[in-house]
Amino acid sequence: MTSQEVFKSRDGAVFTDSQGHPVQEPYAAQRAGQNGPLLLQDFFHIDQLAHFDRERIPERVVHAKGGGAHGVFEVTDDISDLTCSEFLGKVGNKARATARFSTVGGESGSADTARDPRGFSVKIRTEEGNWDHVYNNTPVFFLRDPSRFSTFIHTQKRDPQTHLKSADMFWDYLSQSPEAFHQVMILFGDRGVPDGYRKMHGYSGHTHKLVKADGSFVYAQFHYISNQGTATFTQEESVKIAGENPDYANQDLFEAIERGEHPSWDFCVQTMTPEQAEKFRYNILDLTKIWSHKEFPLRKIGKLTLNENPKNYFAEIEQVAFAPSHLIHGVEPSADPVLQSRLFSYPDTHRYRLGVNYAQLPVNAPLNPPANFQRDGAMAFNNQGFRPNYQSSILPLNYKPAKYDFSKHEKFVGECVNQLTVVTELDFEQPRQLWEKVFDDAQRKRFISNVAGHLSAAKSDEIKQRTLAVFGAVHPDISAGIAKEMGVSNPAPFQPASADQMIAFRANIQ
Repeated sequence: MTSQEVFKSRDGAVFTDSQGHPVQEPYAAQRAGQNGPLLLQDFFHIDQLAHFDRERIPERVVHAKGGGAHGVFEVTDDISDLTCSEFLGKVGNKARATARFSTVGGESGSADTARDPRGFSVKIRTEEGNWDHVYNNTPVFFLRDPSRFSTFIHTQKRDPQTHLKSADMFWDYLSQSPEAFHQVMILFGDRGVPDGYRKMHGYSGHTHKLVKADGSFVYAQFHYISNQGTATFTQEESVKIAGENPDYANQDLFEAIERGEHPSWDFCVQTMTPEQAEKFRYNILDLTKIWSHKEFPLRKIGKLTLNENPKNYFAEIEQVAFAPSHLIHGVEPSADPVLQSRLFSYPDTHRYRLGVNYAQLPVNAPLNPPANFQRDGAMAFNNQGFRPNYQSSILPLNYKPAKYDFSKHEKFVGECVNQLTVVTELDFEQPRQLWEKVFDDAQRKRFISNVAGHLSAAKSDEIKQRTLAVFGAVHPDISAGIAKEMGVSNPAPFQPASADQMIAFRANIQ
């Protein structure tokens, strides 16, 4: 039903206060005499003001600006050979889904066409519980060490003194984090500003595990592939639209669904055995690296279709709470340290922003009401009645045995995770391939212009030179081109550790 159809079907309800009492005049206020002061006994007026003062909840620290819709996720292909998940084990299984798309760094009122990664999150309500896909529109990210995340986000926000966005903060952090430059190449390339939300892909970025009943597993990277194709804006187009219609992406998504043009994505997976992971050139726990599609081809799992706009944005989109720790049986996190950190951080921010009972909100509630020992707290409106809040022998709960042995874990992980703190030549191979094999001459020219335009705003010459040195390690033509456009000297390239040394290190500890 479109919003116009909803409007026409309204039931003409009687206007009431928050306690259900009919109110004769919504704009009147009780006074002591015709021109006297307001009366404290006027519950309706006082209640309106008190509620208005509390209408806003904290916005998301990241991904504050976004939009979304509802739809359906359908399992289209058999992957029962990869996982014991009941939901994924049967072709044709369907579940209601809610998706939210967003920019990462901007505030709630910022422009949809900022040069910024996009969040791509989906909540799938299965009979096994909610499964959240908390992804981005880029397959890699700026970091692989979770201890850096909060400080990295600080540098993308506002200067604590000026309260302005700062190119110095932005590039100071990145130039000290060369592993980030794979994402920088994507961000400042043509893919940096998607044309709305419908025409972009989504990527898990993190490595997960698909687990079978016997405890065996394969590593997995998940992808949403847009059936609308992809489209992007140039820097000039994005700036123009930001001034004319900062809500461009939200409007585009909403109006397309209203027209019956329901966007859809194929949900696919890349898999790698533990044995292949041991021999893989890159660490599979490294969020700054991709897996070759040629070596590890995509395999389709299902399809997401968005066919219903929210009826109330706040209730259904602003209050939706995604977390990578919301998984179903047969899908497990790997020991990727950034993913492990997010498993805690996301539910924790929901508890702060929405309250400890955020999972009881209708948009977040699972299909089957939880049965556990969690009680009370603010806004506990589904408090499980008379059920005991401990392991009772009088009214015991039923316990479902685990489908597989959780103690089995990847040996590869614990021994190799420390290498993620070392910058090596391996960190420049994939961004260099983007420059040499993916970008054409026109894309290279636009990339140089995009970076030079942003980096020129930095006041510190040291930061400019350090940033150019890291770009030089990616490819000498990049640093030379940016330096020329900025009218500054081109420094010697940054010298990382040898790739052979790191590969030998991995071989020696296995």
